[in-house]
Amino acid sequence: MQKLILIALTLAASPAFAADGPFLSLRNTNLIVLLAFILFVMILLWVKVPGKIGAMLDARAAQIKAELEEARALREEAKTILASYERKQKEVAEQAAQIVSAAKLEAETAAAQAKLDLKTSIARRLAAAEERIASAEAGAIRQVRERAVDVAVAAAADVLAKQSSAETAAASIDAAIAEVGAKLH
Repeated sequence: MQKLILIALTLAASPAFAADGPFLSLRNTNLIVLLAFILFVMILLWVKVPGKIGAMLDARAAQIKAELEEARALREEAKTILASYERKQKEVAEQAAQIVSAAKLEAETAAAQAKLDLKTSIARRLAAAEERIASAEAGAIRQVRERAVDVAVAAAADVLAKQSSAETAAASIDAAIAEVGAKLH
């Protein structure tokens, strides 16, 4: 119970109850504080502090607004630059794809040309080999014919030598000379 009374007295004790005497007396601290506060507010109004505070707040608001506008402008510029870079990246990707497809096409063309050149080279080599074979064959046939002619001439000479006598040989020489003479004139 004593604690409740102590708490009630503590709450009831306020500065207004501390002043004693009439309110409109210079000994009343409440009146002095009120007069000082009114004087302070009047000095603030006379020096135009609320206007200055308002001007400072307006200037700060304008500065914040300008910063916000600058931030918006920077954001728009960043969006524009980002879109530009994305467009450039897309163009570069398209160019890279075109270069790759052109390189593939060029490689395929080069491979086809190489195959064609290889076929042409093989055909030329085959033709050259067939020509060499034909030339060697013709040379072999010529050699066989020459050898056959040599053998035939030798065989004919042997046969003529066995069958002919001196008179027959002289007559055949004369006939050959006459034939050559007739063909030359």
